[in-house]
Amino acid sequence: MGELTLYKESGDGNTVVSNCFIDHYLADANDAQIKVYLYLLRTMGSNRATSISAIADKFNHTEKDVLRSLSYWEKKGLLSLDYDSNGHLYGIRLLSPRIRTKEEAASFTPFVTLMPAMGHNSPATPAPSDLQSPAASYQKPEYTPDDLRAFQESERTAELLFIAEQYLKKTLSANDIRSVLFLTDTLHFSNDLIDYLLQYCVQRGKKDFRYIEKVAISWAEANITTPKEASEYAARYDRNIYTIMNALGKSSTPTSAEVDFMKRWYLEWGFSLDVILEACERTVLATDKHRFEYADKILSSWKKNGVRHKADIEKIDSTYRKGKKPVEKNMYSNMFTQFEQHDYDFDALEKKVLSKK
Repeated sequence: MGELTLYKESGDGNTVVSNCFIDHYLADANDAQIKVYLYLLRTMGSNRATSISAIADKFNHTEKDVLRSLSYWEKKGLLSLDYDSNGHLYGIRLLSPRIRTKEEAASFTPFVTLMPAMGHNSPATPAPSDLQSPAASYQKPEYTPDDLRAFQESERTAELLFIAEQYLKKTLSANDIRSVLFLTDTLHFSNDLIDYLLQYCVQRGKKDFRYIEKVAISWAEANITTPKEASEYAARYDRNIYTIMNALGKSSTPTSAEVDFMKRWYLEWGFSLDVILEACERTVLATDKHRFEYADKILSSWKKNGVRHKADIEKIDSTYRKGKKPVEKNMYSNMFTQFEQHDYDFDALEKKVLSKK
């Protein structure tokens, strides 16, 4: 990558760290994010040239680590990143540590700017926002032996693999190492977050990397970047377990089989709580037996139809109603048939569920 130069308007040669940064931003940031931010402050005071690769080498991080850190601080409102018409990063504006809107950040006059010394024709620096890919891109690449070899030669990797082996109580296979590479290369998890992820899964009796990857993807989709955020997310999930139990008319402690159902809905399939509760409501109206299996069939159908939000369900219902033949008025006298018809043949669903028992 081309060399980048930091410019400043004025300064007395000291590196000043805002009390606001220490009080409100420091605790939630990981090691790489803090180092990058402080290094920008330090470099600003010396007018030295630098680059993304130079910052990465300085702290033994990858360039992606540096870019992710820049993206993190941009989201927190401490940086504003400038791109040219080709989407190349060419400048960084360092903003005063306080909460501000994106519009304020864009118009703020920089007191430090990161510029490419070689001009805009230097090798492209990818936008950090590109690293936050949509769910569809969270697919594990086909890593080659050369990819694995390069990954294992990194000092950071040795620490990660040691942590994983300690938690899983085994020597990692090549496929296991590919999974660790996936966590860092595609999901962009920090060492601290991977440490917490492994601890979280092992404490729940799950040591299979296929399960670990599914949990990791759900965290990535929720934009989790720190162990603290992951802990809060997990706590919400645990509360949701009992919310779902109540919605299905269950007051007892969930069995392991019931927990597996809810984990599939919440973690593997990625449904939000309101979507799951809608399936629970339809289940309760339809049957008083085998409700978890019944709700699972509904949610499985919604997953196949691309449902992600409750509004998607309404669209499916509307399409189903338009395709149905009209029922003659007063055809049925039973008052229970006056309920609005949904998009599922619940009798057929129940028979299908019971046939597997």
